[in-house]
Amino acid sequence: MSTHQNLLVELFVEELPPKALKKLGESFAQLIEAALRAQGLVGAGAVATSFASPRRLGLHLTQVLEQAPEKAQRIKLMPVAVGLGADGQPSPALLKKLAASGLAADTSLERALDGKAEALFANTVQPGASLAQGLQQALDEMLKALPIPKVMSYQLADGWSNVHFVRPVHSLIALHGDTVVPVSLLGLQSGRHTQGHRFEAAESRLEIEHADHYAEALKTRGAVIASFAERRAELQRQLQAAGAKLGLKPIEDEALLDEVTALVERPNVLHCQFEKDFLEVPQECLILTMKANQKYFPLLDAAGRLTQHFLVVSNIAPADASAVIQGNERVVRPRLADAKFFYDQDRKKKLADRVPGLAKVVYHGKLGSQGERAERVRAIAHAIVNQLRSATVPYTVEAKDQFDVLDSKVQQAALLAKADLLTDMVGEFPELQGIMGGYYARHEGLRDGVAIAIEDHYKPRFAGDALPRNHTGTVLALADKLETLVGLFGVGQLPSGDKDPFALRRHALGVIRILMEKNLPLSLPALVQAGVAAFPEGMLTHPTVQEDLLHFAYERLTGTLREQGYSAQEVDAVIALRPAQWGDIPKRLAAVRAFAALPEAPALAAANKRVGNILKKSEEAPVALNSALLQEAAEQQLAAALQAATAQADPLFEQGDYTGSLRALAALKGPVDAFFDGVMVNAEDTAVRANRLALLRGLQQAMNRVAELARLAQ
Repeated sequence: MSTHQNLLVELFVEELPPKALKKLGESFAQLIEAALRAQGLVGAGAVATSFASPRRLGLHLTQVLEQAPEKAQRIKLMPVAVGLGADGQPSPALLKKLAASGLAADTSLERALDGKAEALFANTVQPGASLAQGLQQALDEMLKALPIPKVMSYQLADGWSNVHFVRPVHSLIALHGDTVVPVSLLGLQSGRHTQGHRFEAAESRLEIEHADHYAEALKTRGAVIASFAERRAELQRQLQAAGAKLGLKPIEDEALLDEVTALVERPNVLHCQFEKDFLEVPQECLILTMKANQKYFPLLDAAGRLTQHFLVVSNIAPADASAVIQGNERVVRPRLADAKFFYDQDRKKKLADRVPGLAKVVYHGKLGSQGERAERVRAIAHAIVNQLRSATVPYTVEAKDQFDVLDSKVQQAALLAKADLLTDMVGEFPELQGIMGGYYARHEGLRDGVAIAIEDHYKPRFAGDALPRNHTGTVLALADKLETLVGLFGVGQLPSGDKDPFALRRHALGVIRILMEKNLPLSLPALVQAGVAAFPEGMLTHPTVQEDLLHFAYERLTGTLREQGYSAQEVDAVIALRPAQWGDIPKRLAAVRAFAALPEAPALAAANKRVGNILKKSEEAPVALNSALLQEAAEQQLAAALQAATAQADPLFEQGDYTGSLRALAALKGPVDAFFDGVMVNAEDTAVRANRLALLRGLQQAMNRVAELARLAQ
């Protein structure tokens, strides 16, 4: 019986790309483990541990067998009529097939039915793969599937051969317990040696005696924390501790934490600071330059304000760190000085004076300049204000901010919103567009509502981001996203598969969140129509832009609602009606959920589905219900119950009490059951039949005002 030991595999490489390291390490381990499992070389309870540092990818896997167990195999060869001659002897075709399958000519064969014909089968035992064979196959498969962002070609030591990998590889470890597994990869033969930290390792070349000694040997003798997760946790601990000593908190940024973890083999957090004068610059600028350019962690006070203190992560831990600290402080100073220079220079020119320059900035080859885009956003925003003004449910605004004033603010903000694209600061840091526009607007003394709208009009920028804070910003953000969606759909730039270069899915989700969370009484079709109307005739060449965009938006809405925890049936029931106003969709979903919990719900949902099927098959022209033609007691009772239920449900629906409206319809269960038990819908008398269909049509309309209840039927 094959014994099992723990397995270690490590590739020692030159510095790996930090933004890709986490994924590379996880994939390296997962791919090798999966390939070994598929070959039966790994025990059921095996535990895999991945390693990823700037200069290594590794895997420690428990319960790995030396030899996979044998497998019984039944091989179908061919029909008996083809495989055996009239004398019962193997035909040449069968002998050829046996040889091709690696079987002897005298292999015992089984005759069995295969469908309607009899076929020949060979029952064999397939030997399990050895670990050396299985690991070699796993490494080869890993090499093909590893998600390498950009492949390098480099020359091997022989001076002739070239290989391809993310970075040049210098050694390969493959240990099963304390035994080297003979495999090769990228021109290297497996061994048991690796290297530790470039500067702080106790030994320049480390010998790993056993697979289980790897992590500890690297940590103690090599000065390396090989595990990405362990190194990240240690880095986070040091950051928090260093901040706490100063009564401050390091900025939270998961992506930065991952990237810095990928840059160091053993983190050492140091405290630095810069001159207070730089704090006159908007903190977003300083934070961004420290994070993006230097990979520093700014420190914030309890109110979330930037301080002059920041943390750096060193890959070395000298006894006297003053030189490292002073070096980092010296390096960051010019970066902050650049940010201050940009900020001071930008404020010398007003946003309004930059607007004409937008005519020279190309937005999209088929959609004109940023200047033209700004005018389209203004037109869409004006249309949105008018839709709010005439909404059935008034959009509440403060008394001082009536619709004319709102429109004035929106128009001013829309005109200036893209002007900061021409500033030096946004040119250096595109991530600050909108944010800097808000700062410059406030510097010019513009109304705070306008400045906030300029700052917020890109919101929400990502999942979980805050929505615009005021009415002006809400309208402007909605108009900006609609212009983007309509324009790019209009020139055929629709998302496809996982390709979405213009982030149209994110823009659509932004529209969804604004309409729903702000509870705006706006019709999406009307908004899309306003968006289309803002473009010059002939610019939008996609023939079905409105239909495609609405379908796309409803698909995104459906996915979003399911992610929020609503069931597929609940979501489908509401979305099937294609509600124009999305602000009340959460109330509709809540009503559907409450209705589904009623004991009458399953029967009524099934009846609703049955009614829908009957009406679909009907070829009768719709007629009004005629009480005089109601012959059976059950249909008379249903008509009376329907009238009573709708008299109660309809006012509740108009008031927005969808839960109460659906609950009022629960009283129809008994009359509906009695109707289907005792009444023949397809009566021979055409007038009676048409009247009964009219009754069912009225029932369907009454039940499907909030949602299409038939979707709840099992």
